[in-house]
Amino acid sequence: MPPDAAGTIGAAPPLTPRRPEAVLFRRRGEAITVGRFLAEAAALAARLPEAPCAINLCADRYLALLGFAAALMRGQTTLLSADRSPRRLRELAERHPGAHALVDDAATLAQDAAAAACPVVVTGCAEALLPPGDAGRAVAAPRIPAERIAAIAFTSGSTGEPAPHAKPWGALVAGARAAAARFDLADPARPASIVASVPAQHMYGFETTLLLPLHAEAAGHAGPTFYPSDLAEALAEAPPRRLLVTTPLQLRALLASGAGLPALEAVISATAPLAGELAAEAERAWRTRVLEIYGATEAGSLASRRTVEGPLWRPYDGVRLRIAADGSALAEVPGLPRPVPLADELAPAGDGRFRLLGRRADVVKLAGKRASLAGLTRILNEIEGVRDGVFVAPEDLDRNPRARLAAYVVAPDRSAREIVAALRERIEPAFLPRPVVMLDALPRDAVGKLSRRALAALRPAAARRPRSDA
Repeated sequence: MPPDAAGTIGAAPPLTPRRPEAVLFRRRGEAITVGRFLAEAAALAARLPEAPCAINLCADRYLALLGFAAALMRGQTTLLSADRSPRRLRELAERHPGAHALVDDAATLAQDAAAAACPVVVTGCAEALLPPGDAGRAVAAPRIPAERIAAIAFTSGSTGEPAPHAKPWGALVAGARAAAARFDLADPARPASIVASVPAQHMYGFETTLLLPLHAEAAGHAGPTFYPSDLAEALAEAPPRRLLVTTPLQLRALLASGAGLPALEAVISATAPLAGELAAEAERAWRTRVLEIYGATEAGSLASRRTVEGPLWRPYDGVRLRIAADGSALAEVPGLPRPVPLADELAPAGDGRFRLLGRRADVVKLAGKRASLAGLTRILNEIEGVRDGVFVAPEDLDRNPRARLAAYVVAPDRSAREIVAALRERIEPAFLPRPVVMLDALPRDAVGKLSRRALAALRPAAARRPRSDA
């Protein structure tokens, strides 16, 4: 751990530094204090089996936090996977022998136990585990060694198989404190309410919905937020200052729903580039600020910006980006033992800020020209009538001179030829997709990402769908 990080967070930061009476979460209309949370976490920790790892599958964010804290108290590493398919659970159990799984309630017990083929613990009964008379007993927040691996996060699989990345407790604490400072969440007299549409098992959701309530003056929300109506209801129930944590895809759906929202302190978006037009529309509709977080599973959240103010990002306090002449970059993050190579290409702005140019592996070359798949996808999604879409490069693009990009598009009221015509006005001819395949929906995961496996599965079905070969 770098010396500056040790000096900032200490050798053993507490699970939470917040006051026992502070509200940590709201669940089913009830305010859960820090003191109650610590008592329930200690009771659950005492019931966990001896194990090196816990696979946290809890959909209820408070129960996810409870399971994470209990595992941490027992010295167990939490495995974070937003993919809870039977195949993925079996992979995790096989690669982490002795692991157990944490689930919300008994209703999911049998299903997840069979899928993971490992012991399963129900976290939803933590309150019932408290010995009689212990509900009001004060439990001190334990101190956790900064170097302990608190969690292992996995990449989304958009560039291949999900890759694991270890998260020391010190790095998680430093990141949460930096986010609290950046988003004005450090004043106990002005607590915030966080309502999110992202799962706690994704790194972005883990940082914003579990770690911020622990290390910022903010209360999380435990209830369902899958549909726009769920989000609107959750925000209406939350006291101000309200923060909506979401993704570009979910933000677009919420705007399209026309759901009325109460006053918002800010909207925070991540996981994919947010179009300036969409951010401006959200700011007008909800009279708030739309902020973006830039980060990576490998390094955590690194920087932020207000989208409508332009393309430049400002690193979090304590984060140092070393950007080479070719755009490659290393991130020095408090709490991490060594600099982290980033998959994105960056350009320095001269005042500490930087411009994000796209993924280094995302750049394609055709007819002597270069373009970013992410940039082409952004242009595609800005076309009127397009609800969702993505550009995809064939695997033989570099060695097959006849290979062309393809595009998968969700646009119920537009034809493939109309999409091509609109693209022809916006991009170089070499990058026009051949074919454009019209679909009912793209197979995105819970945070809106498309894995390589999911895109590969589209190809057979795409052969039977309406298309245009430009």
